[in-house]
Amino acid sequence: MTIEEKLALIAETLDADIANIKPGVELKTLDEWDSMGVISTIAMLDKKYNKVLNAEQIDQLKTVQDIIDLMA
Repeated sequence: MTIEEKLALIAETLDADIANIKPGVELKTLDEWDSMGVISTIAMLDKKYNKVLNAEQIDQLKTVQDIIDLMA
């Protein structure tokens, strides 16, 4: 999966405009990064990448790149 495809998947998961989803963007600056956005991201990582995050890992998600790094 290319970086562009991963960015598109993150945008779709968060129901965000793809133009706002770039690797260096801080998640806290996105209106979509609310409790539902966090839950949607956790579900996407579990379903598509078989990654189950613990509370510490969720707290460490600061940028879009942090989500991309988990999409390996």
